[in-house]
Amino acid sequence: MDIATDTETRSQTIPVTPSQAAVENTAPPPHRPMVFVAALATIFMAAIEGTIVATAMPTIVGALGGIDLFSWIFGAYLLTQAILIPIYGRLADLYGRKRVLLFGIGIFLVGSALCGFSWNMMSLIVFRVVQGIGAGALIPVSQAVVADIYSGAARARVQGYISSTFGSAAVLGPLVGGLIATHISWKAVFWINIPFGIIAAALLIVALKENVQKRKHRIDYVGAVLMASATLIIMIALMHAETLSPGALTLAFCAFDILLAALVFYESRISEPMIPVRLYRNRIIAAGNWVGLANGAITMAVIGFLPVYMQGLMGSSTIVSGLALGTISVLTPFGGFVGSRLVLRIPYRVSSTIGGVILVTGSVLLVLLHPGANPLHPIIAVGIIGLGMGITNVTSVVALQANVDWTQRGAALSSVFFSRLIGQSFGSAVFGGIFNAGLANQGAISGNDFVHLLQEGHAQISNIPGIHDVLDGLARSVHDIYLLSGLIAVLVLASALLFRSDLRLIEDR
Repeated sequence: MDIATDTETRSQTIPVTPSQAAVENTAPPPHRPMVFVAALATIFMAAIEGTIVATAMPTIVGALGGIDLFSWIFGAYLLTQAILIPIYGRLADLYGRKRVLLFGIGIFLVGSALCGFSWNMMSLIVFRVVQGIGAGALIPVSQAVVADIYSGAARARVQGYISSTFGSAAVLGPLVGGLIATHISWKAVFWINIPFGIIAAALLIVALKENVQKRKHRIDYVGAVLMASATLIIMIALMHAETLSPGALTLAFCAFDILLAALVFYESRISEPMIPVRLYRNRIIAAGNWVGLANGAITMAVIGFLPVYMQGLMGSSTIVSGLALGTISVLTPFGGFVGSRLVLRIPYRVSSTIGGVILVTGSVLLVLLHPGANPLHPIIAVGIIGLGMGITNVTSVVALQANVDWTQRGAALSSVFFSRLIGQSFGSAVFGGIFNAGLANQGAISGNDFVHLLQEGHAQISNIPGIHDVLDGLARSVHDIYLLSGLIAVLVLASALLFRSDLRLIEDR
């Protein structure tokens, strides 16, 4: 599918030119429910991918081997998706949402089908790259479609349904992935995406009508290469920070800084940039990107290190620590639902402040966590964090949707989702460094060995000679992680000040 060709002129329901975008049509577009269902199906397909694959990973590694490469099953997908999200957002602004989204769905489904035919770990990694090429379009462009067909209070209300879709994917993914891998085949974990993709594509083809203004566009290939190169270098450096020498890490960060400076310089001086850096002068867009980046990092602080703490220091079972992670998976989308209702009644600044206060409260509870705490303590803490993240995420997205012109809305929304991915990657690397540093030279057992020993149970671990130094190092390192995570949460609360006190939803259709 050629996403760079002109779109056929048809009946128009979505404003797509700068003059039209200034005054959006107040009449609901025809077939709006069908388009919304297509967007939800696409979002669900993308959201369930991470959890369903993660659950099946032991079975996949057992079938294909290559355990030394298994982290790249996630890394290759995440890298490709992160690099392409801003590009797809800009293409959606230039050529319309429909073509870009259909292209992304098609590539994603091809990658999903190929993943199921993988014969070894390296082939699976290559096919995950194909999946990632398509995945970069799915969530941000779907969100842009929803923003185009709804406005005002209606736009805020449907964010609740979108949050519920993410929540359903988070809950169903581990369950469905485990059942499929155990009773059918690990291949079907990838193939389950195909029906959702076909349904979404069919609905979009039938129901979504766009009339994109016919004009020549300049594709920013230089900006795309600079952005992709900078992202690739820094993420690979962070993923392999433990094995790279100080000189190699310094070189990687210097290369990233140079490429990033070149990107900003170049993008600010061309007429149709792939990443419109001028957008970041908008306080609402700046707030949305910071919230996405920060919440992505906080998520990794919880998911990456709480199970180790609960099982290694508190003696909790895998079921109890899994319950803690399930709590944040459920309450984050619930927080999104709450946030979508709050912005209907109060200004964005107040809604964001409420979410920020809740987020800081949960983060303080994690800082206060200690080995003798009741297991309910971390469960309640991460639930409160999830609620706060959901409210702050939705507030920033709704504010952005309502206050950015159609011609830049796709790029602005894509920047938020890109920031979340980068936040997860940076959070994983930075918190992982703190964790490893805390366990370094703590007795004869390495942090890596300790994580493997968790499978033996807390009672067996506590009887190993010299293990107490390791446990002390674990307690200190995770405490430091949650201190830093709490500081990030405070900065999320401070970002509420970027919203004007009188800015709120005022239109509806």
